[in-house]
Amino acid sequence: MPDTERPHRAAPHRRAGSQVLVALLVGGLAFAMTVQVGQDDATDYGSLRGVELVELLKSVDVANERLAGQIDELTATRDRLRASRGGAAEAEDVARQRAEELAVLAGSVGATGPGVRLTVSDPDGLVDAGLVLDVLQELREAGAEAIVVNDTARVVAQTYVLDDEQGLRIGGRQVSSPYVFDVIGDPSTLEESITFRGGVRDLLQARGAQAAVARRSTITITALADVRTPEYARPDVGAP
Repeated sequence: MPDTERPHRAAPHRRAGSQVLVALLVGGLAFAMTVQVGQDDATDYGSLRGVELVELLKSVDVANERLAGQIDELTATRDRLRASRGGAAEAEDVARQRAEELAVLAGSVGATGPGVRLTVSDPDGLVDAGLVLDVLQELREAGAEAIVVNDTARVVAQTYVLDDEQGLRIGGRQVSSPYVFDVIGDPSTLEESITFRGGVRDLLQARGAQAAVARRSTITITALADVRTPEYARPDVGAP
């Protein structure tokens, strides 16, 4: 293409790129909220004491503040990119960073960062799939950004947990006691969600299991989530 035509096409290209990036940011926020916010309408709060309800409300407030912060951050990024005239490189950097964050949430790449290690001993085999799902739910609501169990089972939004003769099956991976949850996120918030009255530790101990939690300055997760091959969907090679 002749060089004289490039200035006439540059501006529309930047506008299209900005529109794509805004769509990516909005989609990324929706995905993150899906991963981090659970929907457990069957929880029975009537049996909790006043102190436990107060702690539960605190954890909900923390989750709300975290999501509000994410919304503000993405909104500010969107507005900055819209106002930028020469922001093609900046838009590309933001899109790349967001893609990396979503890859961590999807479990398609490894992750490293501060967090906690939760070790659950279940010698009598009393911990079942439903209880593990409750534990994962609590950790997600406390801001867990990446979770792996026994260094092999990477937990993401679509991960399932099933009871098995040998223990548990998490996302297709066989795991057995002791169950070691390595969780990346804010260590203090995660630890509080585990140790507060009525929290994860109490749930496990009520079932006869023993739970110990320790903060870690660095947790490295190398296990990846199993990628399901679409049965019906195929890439549309003719799409623009």
